[in-house]
Amino acid sequence: MTNTSTCPFTQCVDEMRSLVDAALDRYSRQGAGCPERLAEAMRYALLAPGKRLRPVLVLMATRACGGDAEAALPAACAVEMVHAYSLIHDDLPAMDDDDLRRGRPTCHKVYGEAMAILAGDALFALAFETLTRLDARPAVVAECCRTLAVAAGPRCLAGGQADDVAPPSGEATVELLEDIHRRKTSALVEASLRLGGVVAGANEEQLDALAQYGRSVGLAFQIVDDLLDVRGDEAALGKRVGKDSQHGKLTFPAILGVEASMHRAAALVAAGCEALGRLSDGAEHLHALAHYVLERNR
Repeated sequence: MTNTSTCPFTQCVDEMRSLVDAALDRYSRQGAGCPERLAEAMRYALLAPGKRLRPVLVLMATRACGGDAEAALPAACAVEMVHAYSLIHDDLPAMDDDDLRRGRPTCHKVYGEAMAILAGDALFALAFETLTRLDARPAVVAECCRTLAVAAGPRCLAGGQADDVAPPSGEATVELLEDIHRRKTSALVEASLRLGGVVAGANEEQLDALAQYGRSVGLAFQIVDDLLDVRGDEAALGKRVGKDSQHGKLTFPAILGVEASMHRAAALVAAGCEALGRLSDGAEHLHALAHYVLERNR
């Protein structure tokens, strides 16, 4: 693999995406015993074209802490499996009721609700099986499993989704919205950075810097996502726009307004990049990725 600490940012991202896509294809091939339609539904959701933001963050964090990015591929794929599972379930009629994802019909529209739920369940389990493929000490594998489990669990992703579906009673405030999305969106981004650091053998100061970066950039990503739902292009995004306001969901533009939301996202990206000052010179691609999150249009 090309030394991604020196190659241009776009080349680095393209190379890392290619590595991740090839590994996802390998790890998602199921052998005898897995029903064919279930395997198809899993791969349909997992291998759909996407940004691969979270697995790329795993690999970049590994590189920024002096490790071999390819050694972190099982962790990168595990994060993407959890992310894909969450999207399958998030799109279901009982939740966001979406019929389009990444420019294609959502999993339940193609395979039915029952098979989509099972595909999400299977991907969640496969994520932890994939983590055991790490060529690392048992303590490292265990810490990676713990990190991903916490990020996906009741205090983070699942809990954030629960409050997003049924917000706590009381006034809708930006503090409540940030709390929901620090769990629903930012926690898995933060876990991606931490996984990369753990695989690389990062020290506590490095892990803390990665965590701070992940919390800030993860929340900025959600704010930009909310903004794109207001003013994005459906063809570019590959999903319906305007659905959040139609469903009366809490969003940053709805509470802060578009201009203030843009300023908040920019401030979060700046804070995340500042945290990277405690890392080595190998973090330049993380800086660039943070600005990509801020400026993206899909």
